[in-house]
Amino acid sequence: MGKTAVAVLGATGLVGRKLVAMLEGHPWFEVVALCASPRNAGKAYSDALGGRGLAGSAPPAYSKAMTLRPCEPDFEASIAFSALDSGVAGPIEEDFARAGFVVCSNARNHRLRPDVPLVIPEVNAAHLEIARLQRYGGGMIVTNPNCSTVGLALALAPVHRAFRIERAFVATLQAISGAGYPGLPALAIAGNAIPFIAGEEEKVRSETAKILGDGRRPAEIDIDVHCNRVPVANGHLINVTLELAEDPAVAELKRLWRAFAPLADLGLPSAPRYPIIVREEADRPQPALDTGANGGMSVSVGRIRRERAGVFSFSLLLDNLVRGAAGAALLNSELLQNAFLKSSRNEPDIL
Repeated sequence: MGKTAVAVLGATGLVGRKLVAMLEGHPWFEVVALCASPRNAGKAYSDALGGRGLAGSAPPAYSKAMTLRPCEPDFEASIAFSALDSGVAGPIEEDFARAGFVVCSNARNHRLRPDVPLVIPEVNAAHLEIARLQRYGGGMIVTNPNCSTVGLALALAPVHRAFRIERAFVATLQAISGAGYPGLPALAIAGNAIPFIAGEEEKVRSETAKILGDGRRPAEIDIDVHCNRVPVANGHLINVTLELAEDPAVAELKRLWRAFAPLADLGLPSAPRYPIIVREEADRPQPALDTGANGGMSVSVGRIRRERAGVFSFSLLLDNLVRGAAGAALLNSELLQNAFLKSSRNEPDIL
């Protein structure tokens, strides 16, 4: 089979640039359109970026001379990756879905709609069934969570299934790249920490409950969240304390995380065999050392300890641009493509 034609909406933003980079040479997908705001539409992609991709590197060769299009569904493709700002994403994504596109969105606009799957493939792939409730003809919208939620829900899922989480206390230390491009003024964050990110705590709370629920009802977990912006370039560090219905040994929690490999046999190009890496060092994980685990698609957990009966604490780290954003949307699209290929062979699957 030939490659599936895909597009990137919001290709000049930070998440869009990461998507464009991650799609270079993808074995299943071919980028046929890069879309941007009216200000940049009509420009060559490289010119719109000033010749620079991520971290000062050049944009991928395939993308440099591509002419940016308006965010309008007037071209042929099957999948649209949305890296649009939430201020404009909602109606544009719906336009593409009505035009028959599968929209894999990183934006928050549709995440909590009851008919829109909010998916982490290793955790709740079966929630894709929710998309059957949408009325877009042949199109649909599938979302990935907020960048902090991805790492948190990924680490919580095997624990919740085994021992039932009753309460979670979460404190995030979020990198400045999570603020997008151009992001925060340097004088606001250099040597500083900001104990507030607008809307972030609500997103982590509600999205985590939806993901860990059964697809119809959110999980009944009390989640307390404090979100902080810190002067780290990339990599969200999250400190978590859990109250469980049972009192397992720390070794059992580590075993659960190390054995967690629900996508191992699907052959998805961007899926790491083990999405959770357990660090034994006393001072790990750290953004400078662990953000790029398995190309940024695995999260790292460490400092795992029992506080008292049924109460455990740990730290986790994820690459917020990869696993928390661009890579999350890409992995969702691969899961959907895998489901499509199985259905074409008359094999039972989730869609």
